[in-house]
Amino acid sequence: MTEQEAMARAIELAWRGWGRVPPNPLVGAVILAGGTVVGEGWHAEYGQPHAEAVALAAAGARARGATVVCTLEPCNHQGKQPPCSEAVISAGVRRVLAAVPDPHSVAAGGAGRLREAGIEVDLGLCAAEAEAQNAIFLHAHRDPSRPYVALKLATTIDGRIADANGHSRWLSAQPARDFVQWLRAGFDAVAVGGVTARADDPSLTVRGPLVPRVTPRRVVFAADGDVPLTLKLVRTARETPTTVVVSALAKPEHLAGLERSGVRIVQARGLIDALASLRRDGVTSLLVEGGGRLAGALLAEGLVDRYYWVQTPLWLGVAGVPAVAGLPTTPLDAASRWRVTDRRAMGDDTLLVLDRP
Repeated sequence: MTEQEAMARAIELAWRGWGRVPPNPLVGAVILAGGTVVGEGWHAEYGQPHAEAVALAAAGARARGATVVCTLEPCNHQGKQPPCSEAVISAGVRRVLAAVPDPHSVAAGGAGRLREAGIEVDLGLCAAEAEAQNAIFLHAHRDPSRPYVALKLATTIDGRIADANGHSRWLSAQPARDFVQWLRAGFDAVAVGGVTARADDPSLTVRGPLVPRVTPRRVVFAADGDVPLTLKLVRTARETPTTVVVSALAKPEHLAGLERSGVRIVQARGLIDALASLRRDGVTSLLVEGGGRLAGALLAEGLVDRYYWVQTPLWLGVAGVPAVAGLPTTPLDAASRWRVTDRRAMGDDTLLVLDRP
């Protein structure tokens, strides 16, 4: 196995911690000795051993003189687990290849510690792929002013999220819907706009085989506060944390009923203020699932970091509900070209993952 293949394998392993390791990063590690894999591991659960330690334990004495290939710079601090840098040194490793430096102000410094111990360290192999995988973790340490925001929309070929009558269930087929349940498990909160909440009465819970370590909060952006008390989101607010984001124009009688039901009310002056409030509440990542006006507003203000686009092979025509509404017109030569980080088939549907440049 080449070092590049080993890093690809480490990235694949790291995904196994999705939904279980936050606020820690997703990390995978492979131990190479003469081109042969002698150990591998991943960070499986918050508070449990880190990927490098698991891989080194699997390799045992074969780690001496070997190369550690890992998706993130080994940590250099004592937290719930001992420093990975010291584990690497103790194992007698000759070389470490890490995809991305650790941005954590306390945990960083592993590369320097390893070099001090005479271990060769190289950073940057498959960096783009590893950064895309750990985008939420990296954003939390690079820009703590707001959550990492991902927009997920399932649309027809002609960019519609519902037919002319407002019917949207189900645009996408089961494989794509299963993916969305997995996706939700890795976010701190799942959000929709007020119109979508009223029209679809969504649960916004994780119902797949992956059980998140921390249940995602539900968030409704409803400036007028018009969120009926009969909605599932409201009726279950004492079981699953639920927030409604409103403006100063929201009617007090709407808000009083929501608060009596256990809903947290956040009053904000706009989307930037709303996201800052959610971040202060501990929301480091937000998955927005519609509707069109909320999607358009977030895109217009440059607040979407990633777009998960599920394309389904249907046409609904000009009277269908557009996926994005209110987005200002941009000349071609001024438009930002987003970067494709994933593209795959999901049954008859297609997933396209785009990162903001």
